[in-house]
Amino acid sequence: MEPLLACLVGLLFAAALYLMLSGVLIKFVFGLALIGNGINLLIFAAGRLEHQQPPLIQPGSEILSHPVANALPQAMILTAIVIGFAMVTFLLVLLYRTYAYTGTLDADEAPFREEWREDDSCPEPLIRTQQDIKRLRRESEL
Repeated sequence: MEPLLACLVGLLFAAALYLMLSGVLIKFVFGLALIGNGINLLIFAAGRLEHQQPPLIQPGSEILSHPVANALPQAMILTAIVIGFAMVTFLLVLLYRTYAYTGTLDADEAPFREEWREDDSCPEPLIRTQQDIKRLRRESEL
């Protein structure tokens, strides 16, 4: 079972890197979520996949009398899932705001290639408001 999980972790990492290097911001977020899941699976596989008893000490005893499962990897994975979900949600909100200001999520298009001017003013494509974007879309539909 461990070799199968090792192959799956490698596949998740490869797919995540492919998505993150594509240049489209939404694919980057999905790649980031995928690499987080790959790391969680790697931690889970490193914590052994054997079925063992829970780490409970019998009444009247002071030490464990049998091999027990390690609960730490599962606790770490649960924490990582919650943090990963919050991070992806935050990034999706940032993508929404980015799209509202630039009108695109492709990093190769003009609004992302603009640089700040020497007088610290924002270039024209980046100072659009939502009303400007809606007006431009209406004009392009006509």
